[in-house]
Amino acid sequence: MNTIKLRDEYIKLGQALKAAGLAESGVDAKFVIQDGFVKVNGEVEFQRGKKLYDGDVVEFDGEVIEIKA
Repeated sequence: MNTIKLRDEYIKLGQALKAAGLAESGVDAKFVIQDGFVKVNGEVEFQRGKKLYDGDVVEFDGEVIEIKA
């Protein structure tokens, strides 16, 4: 499980995928999110700009990312 430490109140989903090394660019993140391959807290998420807060969990390609304050 990867952990992303928040520097601000939240991080956007596309930025989180890039920070965790699961997407090489914002464009890559955009497509995997739009295609329904990313889950946030167990539900498929289609918004690249979805705000993630402390305690949120992202799943993509067999990887799990936990957001921590």
